[in-house]
Amino acid sequence: MGADAIHPGYGFLSENATFSQKVAESGITFIGPKPHAIKVMGDKLSAKEAVKEYDIPMVPGIEEAITDVELAKEIGVKVGFPILIKASAGGGGKGMRIVENVEELPEQMDRAISEATSAFGNGAVFIEKYVTSPRHIEIQVLADTHGNVVHLFERECSVQRRHQKVVEEAPSAVLTPEIRKRMGEAAVKVAKACDYIGAGTVEFLLDADKNFYFLEMNTRLQVEHPVTEMITGIDLVEQQIRVARGEVLSFSQQDLNIEGHSLELRVYAEDPLDNFLPNVGTLSSYQVPEGDGIRVDDGYEEGMDIPIYYDPMIAKLITYGASREEAIQLMIEAIQAYKIEGIATTLSFGKFVCEHEAFTSGEFDTHFVKKFYSPESILEASKKEQEIAAKVGLKLFLEASRQLTPPVNADDSWRQNRTS
Repeated sequence: MGADAIHPGYGFLSENATFSQKVAESGITFIGPKPHAIKVMGDKLSAKEAVKEYDIPMVPGIEEAITDVELAKEIGVKVGFPILIKASAGGGGKGMRIVENVEELPEQMDRAISEATSAFGNGAVFIEKYVTSPRHIEIQVLADTHGNVVHLFERECSVQRRHQKVVEEAPSAVLTPEIRKRMGEAAVKVAKACDYIGAGTVEFLLDADKNFYFLEMNTRLQVEHPVTEMITGIDLVEQQIRVARGEVLSFSQQDLNIEGHSLELRVYAEDPLDNFLPNVGTLSSYQVPEGDGIRVDDGYEEGMDIPIYYDPMIAKLITYGASREEAIQLMIEAIQAYKIEGIATTLSFGKFVCEHEAFTSGEFDTHFVKKFYSPESILEASKKEQEIAAKVGLKLFLEASRQLTPPVNADDSWRQNRTS
């Protein structure tokens, strides 16, 4: 085909060490990290093992895979319930179970192992302390082949359903400059621990007291990378290609600054009124919003079918403003201007999030959906909008009627003749 490089995107084979190796063996450049880094960071346990000597905070738990329920009970009692069972080779919330007490542990562990085996072909699970009221914060890193590693600040990814992100933003509304600096430095250490090359993301949990803990590293471009691009002015895909060509990073950590605020809504073909179940069909109408500060990354056009075989994400809707408030308001306006018919989408859910006080105040965590969302909340909001629209329509109609009705004048012979 004449290709000299392959960009794997952010799905399918992007984190497959075997694929990366085969690409290299074929004399083609893999635009991403080396197979070693993918393999080490692709397994949560080996990732923790790789970074533990760098003095990076980690959630208390066990750093080895287990299948023994009795051992799991001992660990749970030691670290304290609630605990989290996680698939070692997994992601996207698969093979993950929150266990509130020792009695429910056997059933939840069986489910986690079964789901991990089905999803990843690997049933290995491990246990860690479940951090209550956590926020999901991730740090974007970029490394070249000359030993230079920088971070491009954080993304807040706490609005999730089924442990999968729906709304992301940069920067976080709660990080102080000091915490941002420490998290960034920790992320750079993680990248160095596996000799990382290219763009990657180091994920952390932030507890209610602003303590952060290393979770894992995603050895690829993230779905939510546009919000980082918007606040830094750095094109991450361009940088991936430049790094793969052997170029030296053209900027240092001191050159990077946060400018403004950006939000991203993942527009999924899911029905928020039916527990976010996938919704397939034909895009009978599809019109994207446009304007300053609005960006849409999509792969569909009007008339195309949404299949059930792949991830249900239709597009990513991104907004940018000088402030968080401006970016949120622009997102609401962009959602209203986004016209999709033929299938259910998460657009209405995105609007609900952006208008909710917990989100606008910045006082939310990964339990946002559980705490605040219900299908009824969207239906109620829609009902109120319809009532307002009806009242506005009536007001305009009455005003127009008064303007069109000739004034009553007893001396108006023309009117008298018209009514006689």
